[in-house]
Amino acid sequence: MDDRAVFVQGDLGNKADLEPIFEKYPIQAVMHFAANSLVGESVVNPLKYYQNNVAATLTLLETMLKYNVKNFIFSSTAATYGIPNVELITEDCPTNPINPYGRSKLMIEQILADFASAYGLNYVVLRYFNAAGAHESGEIGEDHNPETHLIPLVLQHLLGQRDKISVFGTDYDTPDGTCIRDYIHVTDLAKAHILALEALLAGKKKTAIYNLGNGLGYSVKEVIETCEKATDRKAVIEYTDRRPGDPARLVASSQKIYEELGWKAEYSLEQIIESAWKWHSRNTK
Repeated sequence: MDDRAVFVQGDLGNKADLEPIFEKYPIQAVMHFAANSLVGESVVNPLKYYQNNVAATLTLLETMLKYNVKNFIFSSTAATYGIPNVELITEDCPTNPINPYGRSKLMIEQILADFASAYGLNYVVLRYFNAAGAHESGEIGEDHNPETHLIPLVLQHLLGQRDKISVFGTDYDTPDGTCIRDYIHVTDLAKAHILALEALLAGKKKTAIYNLGNGLGYSVKEVIETCEKATDRKAVIEYTDRRPGDPARLVASSQKIYEELGWKAEYSLEQIIESAWKWHSRNTK
């Protein structure tokens, strides 16, 4: 962690944890990343998602209002779109989330719009597509428990930590029959947040919603093959039935943030996987 950063552990839904921080530090803006984000878990335990994602965010926003902090950057998700039937998803596409996780994020987006109208809150919503990869140093990477993301699952398998990799569905309306997704490197993601922050602090933006993706779609099979090439190892693949609610294709148009903030993704899928492999191979369990 940067020496200039101050780490405080607390509960975002607890004003007693938040208010001393706002009292002590001259906060100009808040970047809000904290949330639960497992789609399957949200279906079986929606209370956790509405409580931790929505209710806790309201507590944070209420505290910001009390201390007159008016700039907010929110980590949202492509899950707000549901199952769009388009090649490239723009920010103008209808939002129709199909699970509590996506609905919790969309609720917060709607709350932000209401707070902007009523209280003058300035905000930027960043809808992530598939964030992946690791810091180029190999010291910071992706480690979820349980792991649900494709790239780390494949790399863990190639390291011998999993017996096989499961592919859910081979009969989608895509060139090879498997789902297509848009992958964005975490460093590109971080740079977008900095640009959004600079735009808010400079008064260039009052409210905005942006997609964050590469604009390129890769199928599950293509991702596995790219992992195999990057590691010079062969995967054992189990083909199984579709998972309910998996869209065939989710690929972002990030043209809007390029035109307005000058951001575009720089890392290719190969570079994303190579950076992730560097981290995973150094951090085997």
